[in-house]
Amino acid sequence: MIEVTAAYADSLAPNSATIKNAQGLVQKKKFVGLYKSDTGDLLFGECQGSGSSNYSTSADFAQPEKPVFRCTCPSRQFPCKHSLGLLYAYINGQTFTEAPVPEELAAKREKAEKRAEKKEQEAANPAPPKPKKTNTSALLKKINAQLEGLERLDKLLANLIGGGLGTVDQKTLALIQGQVKELGNYYLSGAQNELRRLALLLEDSSRSGYEYAIEQLASMHALIKKGRSYLQARADSKGEAPPDTETELEEWLGRAWQLAELKELGLVREKAELMQLAFASWDDVGRQEFVDTGFWLELSTANIHRTVQYRPYKAARHIREDDSFMEVVKSKELYVYPGGLNRRVRFEEWTSRPPEAADWQAVADGACRSYGEALKTVRNQLKNPLAQRSPALLLHVAETRATGQGGYVIRDGSGAELALENTGELGRGTVELLPFVPVELLQDAYLLVLFRHRPELGRLAVQPLTVIHRDRMVRLLY
Repeated sequence: MIEVTAAYADSLAPNSATIKNAQGLVQKKKFVGLYKSDTGDLLFGECQGSGSSNYSTSADFAQPEKPVFRCTCPSRQFPCKHSLGLLYAYINGQTFTEAPVPEELAAKREKAEKRAEKKEQEAANPAPPKPKKTNTSALLKKINAQLEGLERLDKLLANLIGGGLGTVDQKTLALIQGQVKELGNYYLSGAQNELRRLALLLEDSSRSGYEYAIEQLASMHALIKKGRSYLQARADSKGEAPPDTETELEEWLGRAWQLAELKELGLVREKAELMQLAFASWDDVGRQEFVDTGFWLELSTANIHRTVQYRPYKAARHIREDDSFMEVVKSKELYVYPGGLNRRVRFEEWTSRPPEAADWQAVADGACRSYGEALKTVRNQLKNPLAQRSPALLLHVAETRATGQGGYVIRDGSGAELALENTGELGRGTVELLPFVPVELLQDAYLLVLFRHRPELGRLAVQPLTVIHRDRMVRLLY
């Protein structure tokens, strides 16, 4: 028997429009036949389309953690609204008649089963790993190009600082933008994004823009210094030196980690369960991409992780949007990227279940109860200029009180207090939403907060993202 919830079906949709259209098919009774296999792991049917003939669509849960959707419609979305509509019809309790699986669909399932069996056999009896062949010449060529690119970037920043930020004009900004394009020729996409971000900050003539530009320059200087040392060591070893798996330096240099690489490096955990605590999507002009970020609590370790989906402007309409998710994810394999606090994670094959009492207890057990310790953890993270600048922590809140003029302060069990304010991250504020949260939910509660150093103020800002009270979760971002 297939167990599917609305939250799970929503999470499979490429975008919100597909959810709306799929639900519309059910409401308008466009399905002219709804069927299920005798084993109960396959839903299939026919749906009226814009053409003269119906579309044949199916949702195959032979592998629950990796369902397969098929449809005869011409849509390039996956799953399409017809396959997703099948799930909503099933969730809504519509009758699915048991019927023989159509011959063509049965043939496709048989092929898929054989592939799965072969994969399981290979996993159970793995062949001796073949020596990995590395094109040393190509690798060294890339490393040398990166070193040359860092040298060019170093000279640009030295000239910029030597002339003084106050002298930056349109001519200087045009020069920087030209160098942004040039860095693309040196395999330094990460540095390219950061230089573009610097140009945007320099265009801001306010004092805060100036302060953030100095912070950005410090990070870029650290990138040049650490990147040069790291790349030179790799070049000297003819590419034999292992990649850095403790920090995000590789990503700053522009590396896009492959899941196979993470697995080979041992950065994978099996059967991890996660609960999403917050989600936000925003426009990152520096990267020229839309960014979907989820903050997840790993229930067995109490670590807060991030899922990150990048959608480049030019391809955004073809890439599935991530979204809020209200259930517990049961991942087959959890891939963990290098980094410090809130390490990026990714899971490909998974199922879900509703949160249980033990999950809410894991939230309580995983929360930091000392604000002094929380601040120490964050400051240690921010000592590294290349670390995640906006770490998130889960805090216990003994009491929340309003301070007037829209301000709020939270207090821990020992009486230490933190003022809440918007950080300017994640695209929008949340403090102004706290008056709409019932007062009783803000006492003896748990708060997921985002920290950000405010260079123009010389202190840390703390922004609330989600309020959790017993088994209730109030998201201020979604």
